[in-house]
Amino acid sequence: MALLADAGHNAGDVLALVLAWSSHAISQRHPTERYTYGFRSSSIIAALINATILLVVTGAIAWAALERLFAPQPVAGATVMVVAALAILINGAAAAILARGNTDDLNVYGAFLHLVADAAVSAGVVFAGLVILLTGWLWVDPVASLVISGVIVWSTWGLLRDAAKMSLQGVPPQIDPGAVRVYLQTLPAVAEVHDLHIWPMSTTETALTCHLVMPDGDPQPDFLDVVYAGLQQRFGIGHPTIQIERGDRPCKLSPEHIV
Repeated sequence: MALLADAGHNAGDVLALVLAWSSHAISQRHPTERYTYGFRSSSIIAALINATILLVVTGAIAWAALERLFAPQPVAGATVMVVAALAILINGAAAAILARGNTDDLNVYGAFLHLVADAAVSAGVVFAGLVILLTGWLWVDPVASLVISGVIVWSTWGLLRDAAKMSLQGVPPQIDPGAVRVYLQTLPAVAEVHDLHIWPMSTTETALTCHLVMPDGDPQPDFLDVVYAGLQQRFGIGHPTIQIERGDRPCKLSPEHIV
């Protein structure tokens, strides 16, 4: 059971890697009149799909393990150990190669997590095969599968949560929106900040729009360049769009609850 579960998990990993590669290729396409931001957000969709696939596959493993727990089946312990050990080597090597890339990218991290999780599954399978070989305890097979499934769900939940937030254009987890607002409010000659929005354009790029109220009029010539550089260096926000207002007339987007 554990070895079959591992095989199913490997199939899910292949699909995850294909999705990660495909979304990266799609994200490199240029913007069009219809898709003015390009296709960078495809990496967010891929990360969400990857996390979902991993949880669905893990759920299927856990369900089958529960059935085997109440109806144990004969297990060839030695064969299980050899095949699972080979899987550890393959998945470990692939994860090491992927780790050399940008694991801050949620899409790449999702694929990396798939490989690490599969190596962990294979390690559990080796252990289960050894115990069964030495003791003949058939219940170890489904129990090992359930334990590994729990570990995978625990490690994947954060990926699913972050990918879901990004798909809803939530502020990326590494950015503190309160700190961004404070930074903008403390800029020279800025009296108020409103209509502030921060959202992910992809799993690695972040956009920002806001209105800065400056009662004294237009800012210095290099003001926006300084602000853009500060947003990039402090928060990793590389695509800001800022509107300057004098504050002499009410802005309909000023209230926080209006978008």
